[in-house]
Amino acid sequence: MNRLCRNLKGLQPAYFSIAMATGIVALASHFELKIRLLAVGMTWLNIAIFLTLWLLTLARLVKYPRQFIDDLKHFDRGSGFFTIVAGTTVLGTQMIIILGHPKLALILWFIAIPLWGCFMYAIFMEFTINENKPRFEDGMNGGWLVSVVATQGVADLGARLSSYCPNFQSEMLFFGLAMWLAGGMLYVWLISLIFYRFTFFRFLPRDFIPPFWINMGAMAISTLAGTTLIVQAPNDVLLGSLLPFLKGFTIFFWATATWWIPMLAVLAFWQHVIKKLGRAYTFLYWDVVFPIGMYTVSSYRLCEVMNLPFLLWLPRLLVYVALITWFATFAGMTRNLQRSLIVGRG
Repeated sequence: MNRLCRNLKGLQPAYFSIAMATGIVALASHFELKIRLLAVGMTWLNIAIFLTLWLLTLARLVKYPRQFIDDLKHFDRGSGFFTIVAGTTVLGTQMIIILGHPKLALILWFIAIPLWGCFMYAIFMEFTINENKPRFEDGMNGGWLVSVVATQGVADLGARLSSYCPNFQSEMLFFGLAMWLAGGMLYVWLISLIFYRFTFFRFLPRDFIPPFWINMGAMAISTLAGTTLIVQAPNDVLLGSLLPFLKGFTIFFWATATWWIPMLAVLAFWQHVIKKLGRAYTFLYWDVVFPIGMYTVSSYRLCEVMNLPFLLWLPRLLVYVALITWFATFAGMTRNLQRSLIVGRG
């Protein structure tokens, strides 16, 4: 019981990255493999993960409110709260595409929006006025970009739901467009700092942590949101007038995500093979699974929406990489939980 309380007290807000990764890999399986049983099974698994994480988070908020608030102010853990928003929007997309329940997706969207607003301004305001700040090279990493993922997740889900809300379609699409553009601008601000940290500060093998893969994942979900807005453009006068702009920036986002893949792969090779730095399982590995799955889905949608069949080989290949990465990480998580239970009983 004491061990359970300690685990609850130290619960990482970024654990919702498990829901993000599971949800997007389910969507990748739905789009590319057309295996409905796998997609539906992973969706129900994600529902169980999502509800469990919410239950634990609310229990922590009630039992350990001070630790919960302290995490909002923490430079390493604070950005993890954005995974709650992102996980909520990914599950909402699953509800529409895989299970066909737009009303449940709408509920999830209405939950995600106020969470996004609260976390966005509470966390960044606290980071701004905090008098005890870490050194730049210690505090800046790709985990900050989950704020972009959360923003674009809200934009994408809202644009998808607009088709089911004809009385508010224009308003929802304008909101989605504004969020999409704000997310893109937020990425520019943050990636400039991350690239500066990469190139002008000492970078050791241990410094390359899994959240840096969100450098790519944030642009991948920006691509996905862009394709959703393009699909909705014929239904809205404003979006219709911006169609060339939407297409141009969507390809820009996809190209940026693509640029990051070789860079991140080489850094991983340098870390694990050349420097021989191995890492035991950590929940941070879900920050690798999600970008791969998101890039797969966004590339598929880009090919479909913009009629680019010559690029379809990319998502058709990467869907297997996403599944293998998901299963390997899930197996690591399962083994880690089993060890914890054994130690707890001992």
